[in-house]
Amino acid sequence: MEGNLTSAMAYLGAGIGAGLAVIGGGLGIGRLAASAMEGIARQPQSAGTIQAAMLIAAGLIEGATLLALVISFLFMFLR
Repeated sequence: MEGNLTSAMAYLGAGIGAGLAVIGGGLGIGRLAASAMEGIARQPQSAGTIQAAMLIAAGLIEGATLLALVISFLFMFLR
C-alpha cells in the first residue's frame, strides 16, 4: 500500500512540476516578446540588436524549461 502511495505522489509531483515549468516558460517568452516589440516600436533603428538579444534570451528560457521538464520526467520514472 505504501509503495503505491509513494508512486502516486511521484507521478503527481512530476506532473505538477512539468506543468509549472511549461507555464513559466510560456509566460517568460510572452513577456520577452512583448518587451521586444515595444522596444522596436520605440526605436526602429535598433531592431536588429533587439531581435538578436530577444532570440538569445528566448533560447535560454526554452533551455531552462526543457531542463525542468527532463528533471521532472526523471523524477517520475526513476523515483
